[in-house]
Amino acid sequence: MDACSDYKVKEVVVMAGAQLGKSEALLNIIGFHIDHDPCPILMLQPTESMAQSFSKDRIANGLLRATPCLAGKVKDPRARDSNNTTLHKIFPGGSLSLVGANSPAGLASRPIRIILADEVDRFPASAGSEGDPLSLARKRTSTFHNSKVIAVSTPTIKGVSRIEDAFENSDQREYYIPCKHCDHEQTLEWANVKWQDDDPDTAGYLCESCGVLWSDADRRWSVRNGRWVAGQEFKGIAGFKISGLYSPWTPLADGVREFLSVKKNPEQLKVWVNTYLGSVFEDEGETIDELNLMQRREHFNEVPEGVVMIVAGADVQDDRLEISFLGIGVDDESWVIDHQIMYGDPSTPQLWTALDSQISRTFNTEDGRELAVRATAIDSGGHFTNTVYQYANRNFHRRVFAIKGVGGEGRPISGKPSRNNSVKCRLFPIGVDTAKDLIFARLRIKEEGAGFIHFSEVLNDEYFRQLTAEKIVTKFVRGFKKRVFQKIRARNEALDCMVYSWAAYSIINLNVNSIAARIQAKSEDPEVVEVVEPESIVVKRRPMQRRPRQNYTNAWR
Repeated sequence: MDACSDYKVKEVVVMAGAQLGKSEALLNIIGFHIDHDPCPILMLQPTESMAQSFSKDRIANGLLRATPCLAGKVKDPRARDSNNTTLHKIFPGGSLSLVGANSPAGLASRPIRIILADEVDRFPASAGSEGDPLSLARKRTSTFHNSKVIAVSTPTIKGVSRIEDAFENSDQREYYIPCKHCDHEQTLEWANVKWQDDDPDTAGYLCESCGVLWSDADRRWSVRNGRWVAGQEFKGIAGFKISGLYSPWTPLADGVREFLSVKKNPEQLKVWVNTYLGSVFEDEGETIDELNLMQRREHFNEVPEGVVMIVAGADVQDDRLEISFLGIGVDDESWVIDHQIMYGDPSTPQLWTALDSQISRTFNTEDGRELAVRATAIDSGGHFTNTVYQYANRNFHRRVFAIKGVGGEGRPISGKPSRNNSVKCRLFPIGVDTAKDLIFARLRIKEEGAGFIHFSEVLNDEYFRQLTAEKIVTKFVRGFKKRVFQKIRARNEALDCMVYSWAAYSIINLNVNSIAARIQAKSEDPEVVEVVEPESIVVKRRPMQRRPRQNYTNAWR
């Protein structure tokens, strides 16, 4: 807060873990300027919907309602002349505007003195077609000599993290705390957190100087007596970095407990590194070795007992259809059961009859269950788009979905469907980059259990070459660094089919763990009657509401 009020500081950068007071600091800045130094303020959130939520929950119902000196300066929105809307609030001498970083209109044509950018690593690479949203916002400050930009965020992936780049361009301040026993100043590092026998309750912090194991009380005392120390020369940008290890509200045992639960799952470990340690996550490697995956092939007499449901993903090529069958188990442990190629002309009905036969298959499990294909996702992005639409329409009752891949980070694996096509087919957008990130992370898991992917021995070597046919590279898009998947081999149909299989699983959105628990209960007690929940499909028809006939009788009632 001292840096935010220092006239020498032009920008403030905060790279920190989650729930460490970043948003609260922004609220304090807003409150200070409303009460003591009114001016035009612009707050950026990753999306417009997040800006609306922040305005309602944190500003209107939090800051303004809980602070008497502010409530009178920002009129009640219900007043006739309030000039107080969800995204724009006026107070004597200034205003507060909240915009989404995805909205170029909200970033233009208004002079701004104070810019508050929250969770900048979640900003899109470009606001529409106009470029980096934070750079666009900075241009609004050119008319003020005392302007200031405050950017805060939890980091994401090394090399593409906005907040990491900003911190490296700052004076890089870190919080040094003294040891209660030897007075040695140090920063808190995860490597010095120690515990015994996988028991989180024994966790303590080991002083790097005297070797004394701190308790949580010792750590909190040290944090209260710490100070910020710059690692680089100050050139107008004050940067701050801090992790959850400094949090007075979170015991070390909680951090250790969370680490032990995610350490074997790269996907979950990444979230923990970002949100708890407040550090960027480094991928173990850009590519996956297909030879290591080949060696993981297993012999299945039947479908393994751990499989709870089976989904499928189909890819349409000019001379064939390819389909993969993926078994899903508890905690998203999965099994690639089979991959089939059907040659023929996709414009003829014979090939689609062959696909009918594939998705009508039933699979017997080792424990005696019979499983049908729960859902199938078919890519519509090739040369036979309308054919896919028609097939999906005819078979929607069998949970056959037409999908279309959409690139870009941060998109959900499956989105809300649309019917903006000639045959009014429900078309589901699929976040292919998100799905590939998930798949690559799980392919790196080496121990069976949550997230691990098994492979059947029926899969040939070519399947694994196609599954690993892409790598992650960093490119500059409109001057901004972006992670993209790049093909290193000509054919990648196996990877695409796996993406579509996970898309099918995401669309039906069933709780596999709950289904597995019911199966287990039924096997232990055959008299238990299983309650079958209705299939959950995203699309729901709104019931038709008839207006009452306006006659004299009901008009008088």
